[in-house]
Amino acid sequence: MDKIRVLLVDDHALMSEGLRALLSYYDDVEVVGDARDGREAIAQVDRLEPDVVLMDVAMPGMNGIDATNAIMERHPKTRVLIVTQHEDRQYVVPLLQAGASGYIQKEEATGKLVQAIRQVMEGRVYFSEHVSERIMSQLVNSAASAGEASITELSNRELQVFELIGHGYSTKDIAGQLHLSRKTVETYREKIKGKLNIASGSQLVQRAVQWVLEENR
Repeated sequence: MDKIRVLLVDDHALMSEGLRALLSYYDDVEVVGDARDGREAIAQVDRLEPDVVLMDVAMPGMNGIDATNAIMERHPKTRVLIVTQHEDRQYVVPLLQAGASGYIQKEEATGKLVQAIRQVMEGRVYFSEHVSERIMSQLVNSAASAGEASITELSNRELQVFELIGHGYSTKDIAGQLHLSRKTVETYREKIKGKLNIASGSQLVQRAVQWVLEENR
């Protein structure tokens, strides 16, 4: 099995060295490079084409939010996993909108980082256990005013697909769960995006995650 190729982005060399040492214990993960700020991260992604980028938020020069935006525009198949000490909504919302696939706090990285890397690599989303209920509630409420009523426009099958997206399942996984072809699931995804006025796949994932969180509160 091919290794998951990881790029480390953090302005603190000591943090990068610690993450590199941690990931060296896992046979299915390979650190292919590192960067100290957002601009260097973009250049390294262009050059190395990693599968997953572990991205800090607060860095000198270009921050992690702007870097994530640029990386997702240039390399939409790359997964960006945010590894940071911040859990404020001012960071979470823009990162999700930029297309980040996950969000994990540094203090829990030792026990959860590889799980998070594997999960986003499978096309699923990963949220830190320490992202507070208050922040997630704000995320949900901010989306509810824009589209709560439009959820009712989805057919039963579209709603099933939408819910599975919100639980982090990939197109392949959804096809298996619902006994459909991948092409059919892709068609449902496009129909859902049209009915909910969603422009991109990353926004669809964000909206679905928010809806699932609201349903399970």
